[in-house]
Amino acid sequence: MKLRELMPELSGATAWVNNEVTKEDLVGDKPTLIHFWSVSCHLCKEAMPQVNQFRDEFKDKLNVVAVHMPRSEKDLDLEEIKEVAKEHGITQPIYVDSELKLNDAFENQYVPAYYVFDKEGKLRHFQAGGSGMKMLEKRVNRVLDENEKTV
Repeated sequence: MKLRELMPELSGATAWVNNEVTKEDLVGDKPTLIHFWSVSCHLCKEAMPQVNQFRDEFKDKLNVVAVHMPRSEKDLDLEEIKEVAKEHGITQPIYVDSELKLNDAFENQYVPAYYVFDKEGKLRHFQAGGSGMKMLEKRVNRVLDENEKTV
């Protein structure tokens, strides 16, 4: 995805965990952080406490959605996805992308990967990898500040 592109539709999930959301639920009110992760990804698990902190700290100002992207056949077990999500405190909606439909729509190649959209649903920041959470926090805060000014 290129910066300023619109958020793809959140269709094609093989399952939803915790709650199901649509693009319409996310766009219009507040910015959104969508993060891709996988049960077999060590870096994803290491970064999860910081993602959960964003979710909790900005719960009234930021939508957070997880996307589970399988990296192998073993990553397709829905019960394991639910178990790992519970272990790591992932309470936000989880789009289970076992057929890689959303992954393809995002043109995503990485886990962990983070996409920050403004309230209009335009991509404002993308980053991949386990480090750089300070940069992600800065970008989230910038989009939140812009949102505050337009409310």
